[in-house]
Amino acid sequence: MLIRELNDTKKRVLVLGINFKPELTGIGKYTGEMTEWLVENGYSCTVVTSFPYYPNWKIQKPYRGLLFKKEVKYDGRLQIYRCPLYVPGLPSGLKRILQELTFFLTSLVMLCYLLFKKGHQQIFCMAPPFHLGFLAIFYRFFKGGEIVYHIQDLQIEASRDLQVIRWKGLFSLLFALEKTILKQVNFVSTISDGMCKKIADKVNKKVLFFPNWVDTDVFFPLASKLGLKERWGFKPSDILVLYSGSIGEKQGLDSLINIAKQLKGEEQIKFIISGNGPYKEKLSQLALDAGLNNVHFLSLQPVHLFNEFLNMADVHLILQKKNVCDLVMPSKLLAILSSGGLPLVTAEEGTSLHTVIKKHEMGLVVACEEEESLKKAILDSCSSDYSKLVTNGRRFAEEFLNRNYVIQNLMSQLEGPKIVDLPKLEYADLKNA
Repeated sequence: MLIRELNDTKKRVLVLGINFKPELTGIGKYTGEMTEWLVENGYSCTVVTSFPYYPNWKIQKPYRGLLFKKEVKYDGRLQIYRCPLYVPGLPSGLKRILQELTFFLTSLVMLCYLLFKKGHQQIFCMAPPFHLGFLAIFYRFFKGGEIVYHIQDLQIEASRDLQVIRWKGLFSLLFALEKTILKQVNFVSTISDGMCKKIADKVNKKVLFFPNWVDTDVFFPLASKLGLKERWGFKPSDILVLYSGSIGEKQGLDSLINIAKQLKGEEQIKFIISGNGPYKEKLSQLALDAGLNNVHFLSLQPVHLFNEFLNMADVHLILQKKNVCDLVMPSKLLAILSSGGLPLVTAEEGTSLHTVIKKHEMGLVVACEEEESLKKAILDSCSSDYSKLVTNGRRFAEEFLNRNYVIQNLMSQLEGPKIVDLPKLEYADLKNA
């Protein structure tokens, strides 16, 4: 177990990011859990964020209709300042720009207010949006502190390669602005080795490895799975192929509808698409037009049922388009491994995801956007015994993806050698895989 040498005075930490709890998926989930860990370990935290909207792209109740809002938790050790922003129901490239611009402006107002409050020694800036880095630099100019610029997605590259933004001339400016931020901040961190390398190519600065994590006590293999499939309306004999997560452009889920159409004769195989996102309605319509009764759409499952929901599935799909490999790292993989699921991943050879799955033998990998290969892999995974891969995945989650270890490891790099009794784990094995 990790033990931190507690100081009499803990640092004050400012966290700046557009997503935060109670969002259950994506960046907001990890920013919220990181902040809670900091507070529970003696830090005093201030968060500047928006009202929760992701992944439904709608402000959650009871936050609707509010302007700025302050929340105080943990006996005052956590203060959350929520700022209004424009949330498009169906996000396009232009609408996403407007959304991020409104949050930039309203959070700037909030940071100006915080200039008259006690300062912070550490400033965590969570990207995307990438340009929030300028707000962190602005705050540091007046109040001091060190900026940790943490990159969850390589937003500019993803926008370019997915053609979310089609004005090619804009990207030179965006990359120049990003480079300015990378040079000015004190630390840069990101979530995968491939992303570390891409960022290091942009700026002459060490990039810290700060992966996402999983709570292995919350997500774990169930000893008995009897009745789980019936709970969600399926037969015990059904073989369930599950995609759970955000439903957007990055995933390439159109191919799953085509595969389901080709496998209509395999009556025992059922496809489940669970989650929310701007492309869910389009996919539902595609399945309806094709008359598919082997594709089922479910909403994002509540936290207290999610481990059982993952245990219900026989195969878990993690789908990516070729042009965003190593621009993002799908965080849903962590819960799948921890819950004892079999991941079937699309990833290009040489990417972080492909390498770590293959090296540690904890899932199946096929090339991105190769529909026929994916179909064959689905059929194979539904009929073969891959229990060894499942066991390897759970072991990997327990050893390398524990939240305490991941966050403690980062804080030790930021603050110097204050960790004692570190476990004898080759954590660099994940980074260098």
